[in-house]
Amino acid sequence: MKGRINGGRIGWLVLVALLLAVHGTSGGEKPKEFPFRYVGGTLGPSDPCKGVLETSPTELTFRCPTVAITVPFTSIILMQYRADISRKVRKMKLRWHLQPPVGGGTENRYFTLIYNESGSRQGLVLEVSSQAMRPYLAEIDLRAGRRIDVQNHETYQYR
Repeated sequence: MKGRINGGRIGWLVLVALLLAVHGTSGGEKPKEFPFRYVGGTLGPSDPCKGVLETSPTELTFRCPTVAITVPFTSIILMQYRADISRKVRKMKLRWHLQPPVGGGTENRYFTLIYNESGSRQGLVLEVSSQAMRPYLAEIDLRAGRRIDVQNHETYQYR
């Protein structure tokens, strides 16, 4: 009798698990994860938006629900991944459509691109976690033919 009860419970649990699995796959799509957030730029929306960064052999594109901004690798002047927007970028006096945030910290979160488009200098600032940015660093370096200036936050203790 115990064998039947436990077997019945196991069978019931398997049936419930199968129903949940079928319901989970046939239900609506899960919301897409958008690791990048547009927080500043000379072109693009006037409000922050979340999106994805796509790379191709010749360009990178930031896409959010309201806009797509494409930057050819050959037009890039400066790339930085820092905890803040550098003084060098702020001194460029770009005409920001959405002013990038002011602030710092001890963890990199702002990926900044300065590039030429139609003879004028443009800027793009995306907020992204270090974990989400890590896979992009080497790929963008390689395709752009130049290094991303990554701010180092390691502290060393000398004895």
